[in-house]
Order: sequence, then structure tokens, then C-alpha cells
Amino acid sequence: MLQATITTEAPAPQPQGSNNQTMSGITEGSLQPQECGPRCSTRCSNTQYKKPCLFFCQKCCAKCLCVPPGTYGNKQFCPCYNNWKTKRGGPKCP
Repeated sequence: MLQATITTEAPAPQPQGSNNQTMSGITEGSLQPQECGPRCSTRCSNTQYKKPCLFFCQKCCAKCLCVPPGTYGNKQFCPCYNNWKTKRGGPKCP
């Protein structure tokens, strides 16, 4: 007697935003350049170092056309943003 086993995988959980901001713009190349300012303002809203955070976030957004959701982490949504490093090998993008 032959038995078949069928396995199904649960769908991957979707990221949940902590605000009403839509999830568009978090994948690489999905933003328009003029959308970088508001996204970076949100990204840098919890830091003590707003000026450098905004400077580098804008620079990264201009190159990658995406900003990860939230104020910290979540860089897996934007590989370009995540993989751009300083000369010393540290993260370039906040």
C-alpha cells in the first residue's frame, strides 16, 4: 500500500507597521526620490542624532530608492540599504 503525505507551508507573516504608513516604499527601488524625505523623517524620529541620521538616510534612499520600515532594524526589506558599508565595514545607512 502506498501512502502520500501532503505538506503545506503556512504563508510567511507579513510585517506589521506600528503606524498608518503603507508598506509601499520598503522594497528596493519602490520609492520616488521625492518620497525619501518623509520616510527618512520617520526612520530617524527616535534617534538623538537626527542630523547625521537624516543625512545618511537621504543619501541611502537616493541610491537605493527604499527605506526600511520603522525606526530601527528591518533592513532585510532593502538589501541595497543594508549592504552599503563604510570604508571600515560598518553600516552606512541608519
